[in-house]
This record gives sequence, structure tokens and C-alpha cells, in this order.
Amino acid sequence: MTTPPEPELLQRQQDGVLWLTINRPERRNAISPGVLAGLIEALTRANADREVRAIVLTGAGDKAFCAGADLATGQSFKFDYSEPTQGIANLFRLSRQLNVPLVARVNGACMAGGMGLMAMCDMVVAAPHAIFGLPEVKVGVFPAQVLSVLNGLIGARALTELCVTGEPISAQEALQLGLINRVADDLDAGVQALLDRFLDKSPAAIRRGLYLMKRIGAMSFEESMAFTESQIGLFALTDDAAEGQLAFREKRKPKWSGR
Repeated sequence: MTTPPEPELLQRQQDGVLWLTINRPERRNAISPGVLAGLIEALTRANADREVRAIVLTGAGDKAFCAGADLATGQSFKFDYSEPTQGIANLFRLSRQLNVPLVARVNGACMAGGMGLMAMCDMVVAAPHAIFGLPEVKVGVFPAQVLSVLNGLIGARALTELCVTGEPISAQEALQLGLINRVADDLDAGVQALLDRFLDKSPAAIRRGLYLMKRIGAMSFEESMAFTESQIGLFALTDDAAEGQLAFREKRKPKWSGR
């Protein structure tokens, strides 16, 4: 009897955190149809599950977070052009609908499409040996879809240099640019420290807050102002808001219902 292959995306849920691991270390955790399908399914399910308070995305091993498209297939940039949308673009669209904090645990090389997976996350913790790059120009293409999620994360000059040179930067350089949140010598401890800073906060406020943040980015100032002034009253109507303010007055820790 042959042993069935391991799934290309490992999933584990513990203490309110969904851990997603791209499981293709032999291909530097390159993106495949199976990885894309697994991520879309897992994120869709997590967004509807109130028990999931955070999602962590990482790669298997310690050499690569994700190397981007799998160039060895020779099919990386071939699509069914009768379809108006494509797989990784749909994943990036889904990330903008996600109301659960998504954390990237960058355990190694984060390149090309892997930069898109990292950029679609809300927060990023990286190992000291991690490198970040957009090497598409080295194989005659350009990081087109990735730009939609990278744009605005760092300055235009730095982003242009990454795109047109194709040369990587270190984790410390990425930190200085504001591309990532922190570099941790002990990566697991660093991720857990970040999780601990928000898992004790109001689930309802975070859920509604991410919804708000992801929508005002494309608005003009006046549109953003009108939208946010209409939203603040809704925050105050939640059970968590009532409990949080009562706990403040009673000088105790709040007991969140997430509603």
C-alpha cells in the first residue's frame, strides 16, 4: 500500500489560532494550485468561524517562507484567459475581506509571489536570516499582481528599486523600510509575543476594526471621514464595547463575548 502524499498546505488550530504551513520544502514552498486552493478554503472558513482569533501563515522548514511561482513547471505564467480573474489575484482579493488578523511568520526566503503572500498579511514577524525580494525581472516578467498588495506598505522609491533591480534585501532592511513588524531571533517566541499582544483584546473591536481599515485605504479624505464617523457608533453598540467600558469602571479585566 502506497502512503498518500502529505497535503501541500498543513492546517492546525490551537487556542484560537489557525496555523497554516505551506508544505513544499523541496520546492522552497513555491506556490502551486494545491497551495492556492488550500489557502482560499482555509481563509474563507476562518473568516466565518468566531472561534478563530488569529491566523498565522508560514512555510515548512527554515530555508523558505515562499519562493513564489514554481518555475520548474514551465506553466507558472500560463492562465485560462477566458476566466476574468486568476487564482493568486483571487487570494489577494479574499485577504481584503478577511476580518481575522493574519500574521506572516517569515522563516526564510520570501520572494516574488511569496512577497505577495507576506504583503497580504496584516502583520509580519521574520527570522534574522530571512530575505525579501522581487526577482521577476531576472526571468523576464514583472511583479504585477504582487504590486496590488505591496503598494502603500513601503515608499515608492524603495518599491521601485525592489521591482526594477530584482535584488533582495535582508530582514533588517525590510524592518527599516516598514515592510515587516519585527525580527525575532527566536521566531516562534516572536510570533507568540505578537499574538499575545492582541489575543486578549476585544474580538468584536478587532473584527470591525479590520473591516474599517481595509476599506478606507481606497477612499478620499472626505469619503473616509464620512465612513469612519458612521462606523464609530456601531463599535459602541457591541456587547464588547459595553463590557470593556464596564470593566474599566470596575477596575477589572474584561470578559469578552466577541459580540
